[in-house]
Amino acid sequence: MDMQLNNRLGLVSGSTAGIGYAIAEALAAEGAKVIVNGRTQTAVDAAIASIKKATGHDALGFAGDLSKSEVAEALVRTHADIEILVNNLGIFEPKPFGEIEDADWMRFFDVNVLSGVRLTRLCLPAMKQANWGRVIFISSESAVQIPAEMIH
Repeated sequence: MDMQLNNRLGLVSGSTAGIGYAIAEALAAEGAKVIVNGRTQTAVDAAIASIKKATGHDALGFAGDLSKSEVAEALVRTHADIEILVNNLGIFEPKPFGEIEDADWMRFFDVNVLSGVRLTRLCLPAMKQANWGRVIFISSESAVQIPAEMIH
């Protein structure tokens, strides 16, 4: 399938494994320039190598915790022309509702919600300027079928 993404710059947050990695690999296979993101350089480098092996295309990397505003801002300063943003970053921790402390709720919200909102806000001006862009938010089945131990 040709999604006409040749040389489009895409960022997939949380893309060193799982769904995020699969999306990054699929975008690279379509010819997009993909920025792989994870918290550690080791994980980012491994994902980039795997994408190159699977698709024959290079990928870019950015190691950092995108739930932190200064890290997200640094990424967008480095890659100011992101055209495709896939907000995939998310965390979970199986824990009974009564044991989830306020700090945990704030951490889940910062990572699972604010990271995507922040990245979108940072990337949107360049997309508007170019008159082209795509923003996608990924969620899991837990948004619909909520496990009791993952109410957050």
